[in-house]
Amino acid sequence: QVQLVESGGGLVQAGGSLRLSCAASGRFYGMGWFRQAPGKEREYVAAIAWSGGDGYYADSVKGRFTISRDIAKNTVYLQMNSLKPEDTAVYYCGAHVLPGTTWSLRYPNNYEYWGQGTQVTVSS
Repeated sequence: QVQLVESGGGLVQAGGSLRLSCAASGRFYGMGWFRQAPGKEREYVAAIAWSGGDGYYADSVKGRFTISRDIAKNTVYLQMNSLKPEDTAVYYCGAHVLPGTTWSLRYPNNYEYWGQGTQVTVSS
């Protein structure tokens, strides 16, 4: 069983920054951040394999967002800089428990557990 607790969302002006955190229990292959805006499907944002290596990003956030993990705290972070109004959404962290690949980290159907979501609103 994996439990995920997110924090760090809020309201920010365009160009600003926020950092999301997701504290996890349990063991997993990797973790990812996804987002969902009203009326839209859940969208991949970034992911990282727990064993190490670089993060992976959607083209829409590459160069602005950074995913990282703290193994000692079992926590994954999403640093979001240069935020845009189109980044407004509920952000979810997910745990990809079963062994996978860097490619499988991109798809929400491969994630077995989800956090409760945290709202990020970027005003123009």
